[in-house]
Amino acid sequence: MHYENIHVEIRDLVALITLNRPKTFNALSDEMMDELSNALDMVEDNESIHAVVLTGGEKVFAAGADIKAMKNYSYMDAYKCNFITRNWERVSRCRKPVIAAVAGYALGGGCELAMMCDFILAADTAKFGQPEIKLGILPGAGGTQRLTRLIGKSKAMDLCLTGRMMDAVEAERAGLVSRIVPVSALIEDAVKTADLIAAQSLTAVMMIKECVNRALETSLSEGMLFERRTFHAVFATEDQKEGMEAFINKRQPALKHR
Repeated sequence: MHYENIHVEIRDLVALITLNRPKTFNALSDEMMDELSNALDMVEDNESIHAVVLTGGEKVFAAGADIKAMKNYSYMDAYKCNFITRNWERVSRCRKPVIAAVAGYALGGGCELAMMCDFILAADTAKFGQPEIKLGILPGAGGTQRLTRLIGKSKAMDLCLTGRMMDAVEAERAGLVSRIVPVSALIEDAVKTADLIAAQSLTAVMMIKECVNRALETSLSEGMLFERRTFHAVFATEDQKEGMEAFINKRQPALKHR
């Protein structure tokens, strides 16, 4: 399928999706998010794709939502079209792993989109922030919720109430990003990381993703129960049998991803 606002490249088992509205600093328009949702549907349906890298290029990940497109919305406009929920949240619902590769600005909706991914690799040029307060509004795609769970109340309050940006070093220290890499190596590193994940049992990868996400939404006892039952369930998979047999016989497993 041809896309106007994103670029999709398949690299073996990995889909590299690049936000592509450079004239607007990758402002997240409804059309772009529809295309991103469609691309992720394709990823889910394609058994030969095991992981996704989502990026925006070397200078900017995404500078936020498309303000020009939404500035005249009424409450009923936003409510009836299910703004944000309808298409943005498709990223968080993707069952296959999604890595955000962030260089340059990830602000407002851009920061929130990155947080919808499973983890963030940041270039040394990356800057994160929730500047919605400067527009007289508040974050609406996870900036008060996911951000607080990832970096804690104090720092989330700081960012959301002041609108300031934090650089990659502070973001890593706060727990927002997994690690920092030179901007020139960001995409290569992100794809290599995705390749490493894609080489594992897709069934186990998807189970791990479910379990880790459950940890953010339940008590420890409920999370442990979910993990234990999922761990029990993995013994019904062919990959568990093959993986353990290969380990005992000191050979590489021939995974079937089922």
